[in-house]
Amino acid sequence: MVIVLALVALAVLAAVAGLHWYVWRRLVRDTTRGPGPARRAGTALFVAGPLLMTAALVSERTGAPFPLQRALAWPGFLWMALALYLLLGVVAGEAARPLLRRALRYRDRPRPRSRQAAGPPAPTAAPAAQDPARRLVVARAVGAVAATAAVATVGHGTYGVLRGPRVKRVTVPLAKLPRAAHGFRIAVVSDIHLGPVLGRGFAQRVVDTVNATRPDLIAVVGDLVDGSVEDLGPAAAPLARLRARHGAYFVTGNHEYFSGAEQWVEEVRELGLHPLRNARTELPFFDLAGVDDVQGESEGQGPDFGKALGGRDRARACVLLAHQPVQIHESVRYGVDLQLSGHTHGGQLWPGSLLAAAANPTVAGLDRYGDTQLYVSRGAGAWGPPTRVGAPSDVTVIELAATRA
Repeated sequence: MVIVLALVALAVLAAVAGLHWYVWRRLVRDTTRGPGPARRAGTALFVAGPLLMTAALVSERTGAPFPLQRALAWPGFLWMALALYLLLGVVAGEAARPLLRRALRYRDRPRPRSRQAAGPPAPTAAPAAQDPARRLVVARAVGAVAATAAVATVGHGTYGVLRGPRVKRVTVPLAKLPRAAHGFRIAVVSDIHLGPVLGRGFAQRVVDTVNATRPDLIAVVGDLVDGSVEDLGPAAAPLARLRARHGAYFVTGNHEYFSGAEQWVEEVRELGLHPLRNARTELPFFDLAGVDDVQGESEGQGPDFGKALGGRDRARACVLLAHQPVQIHESVRYGVDLQLSGHTHGGQLWPGSLLAAAANPTVAGLDRYGDTQLYVSRGAGAWGPPTRVGAPSDVTVIELAATRA
């Protein structure tokens, strides 16, 4: 097994190195006339970028000293996003290259002289001398557009994350909901991902956004943190100021199990949130349940739907908090009316939504599976690059609607 993992890791590293070499060749080698300051600077960037990206990932996963994680995270993770869009820009530019070369050849073709023109024909450059010059012009034009588009895309996507999530409102009708609960509002917060990049200031922006919606209940559906309580306890402290009439509830996500799930469950309890660990509580109008994330199975703490939902009165509406959308199939079996999830980030970085769709039954938004509805939030924060493209962050206010007469 260790050998297989090592081979997979080597294959991934080889692919990353090969793609970086391809982008370097198009953006650095092909746009410079030869060895010189510009090529050396570009080469240094394409060596340092992937090294910092790898170091940022390794330091986070191995629990390196937190100051080191923070120092590596910003440049390393931003390079991850920038490298993706540089690659996409260069690939898209391949289609433009032959068109530009053809346009330049047309521009430089010899013009027929009129019969009245006097004097010898003007000298023209030989085709062999013209081709390298044309290639350089084309390479620089395509490279400039690709680099500008990539930087602008990453810059806009990073600004969108750092300013904090926007509020999204969704109405969900539930057949079993009593009329007295019509309009009950649940603020769904997922995937905050406090860590080396997103810290206390970001947590406060999320809290302010949630409280401004004046919800009846707050559901924090996992992936709160990327790091230990020791390192991130101060960053999570603003969560103590979450306010809702029926309280704030929490379930674990997969990243909690990379960060010390037991410690974080106790920490959020100290902050005033109510952990639902394969458990349920009877609210005045419906049952609220929560299950541990499937990642917990590696520690013998996975989801237990029977414990959370067994023996309940199925005439009452039930809302389940479960981090991953894939848990919907068990929810259907147990007669859950509405499952609230996160995990996917909506893909976070386009075209990541295509990969997310391959791994999850629903990537974002409201969907129905039999008599069970599933709502998947795109999340409030971001993992890795503090950047989102095509999947803006959100805090969703679910407004429950009674359908009974």
